[in-house]
Amino acid sequence: MSGDVRGMIAVDKMGCKVLFINPATYETETVLEGFQRTVHELLVIPETGLAYVPIFGDGIHGRNPNPGHVLCIFDCLARRHVGDIDLSPYVAPHTVRRSADGLIYITCENSAKIAVIDPRTHKMVDAIDSGSTNAHRLCITDDGQRLYTDNEEDASVSVIDVPGRKLTAKIATPQAIAGIAVSGDGRTIVAVSDETPVLFTIDAASETVTREVALEGVAKPAQIARHSPDGRLLVVSGMSSDMVSLIETASGRQTAVPVGSQPMDFAFRGDDIYVGCQGDGTIHVIDAAQRRHTGSFKAGTGCESVGFF
Repeated sequence: MSGDVRGMIAVDKMGCKVLFINPATYETETVLEGFQRTVHELLVIPETGLAYVPIFGDGIHGRNPNPGHVLCIFDCLARRHVGDIDLSPYVAPHTVRRSADGLIYITCENSAKIAVIDPRTHKMVDAIDSGSTNAHRLCITDDGQRLYTDNEEDASVSVIDVPGRKLTAKIATPQAIAGIAVSGDGRTIVAVSDETPVLFTIDAASETVTREVALEGVAKPAQIARHSPDGRLLVVSGMSSDMVSLIETASGRQTAVPVGSQPMDFAFRGDDIYVGCQGDGTIHVIDAAQRRHTGSFKAGTGCESVGFF
């Protein structure tokens, strides 16, 4: 299967390194280090061969006394750290995504801003109020019209008009949240509870919570949520329960798959899902079609995010 991609990149948050991994043998071939603490999250743009990794700071969400202000740029083919984007005066950059307009959007948590970056110039061109210093993660609709942030302890979701670059609403959730996703058609937002193992579905048109969904076979609150590229699955990682939930978007059928310690972010490659488990330095592979765990391999001290190029 190695011919489908040129390489694999992983962000070793616990080791503060960036790894380049052979996608066929799963051997770590290149290790980049020397970063300010600490590397978090990942955006890969395969067509340009570039990847972006924020320096969040030396703490964690809600407790980050020395926040970073840099977005690192990597040339994936050369396997080199080739530059940095200074986000000052905004700090604590975290989730980074590209929108349909071609621009890059990144939460700057402690500053309650979403920085807007032009990848052609690697310059910050704007900053949008997120409405919360707890805005940790974001997701963007496929058409690029709306951006949503999970405002964790605020128990709310911020709604951003992307073309207008403005905050338009805040949607209250029944509990504090820890993750967010939006369906491919943009009609349904999913917020992951940080208090109990449930999800809240939100109707994007009315901006109201419509349903609470219990995560089957998951004992503790989950965290990161994302839809598969074809939109047929909602994948949710449970860091505290060492589980990944696969939820069929059409039927709602759920399968809880055990993985390694503290699963965090994940990447899709064909029918497989690669899950970074930061608690034990492993990456686990799930066959999404068969709904089963198929293997794992060691990678760094504890990778939070993985991607392919």
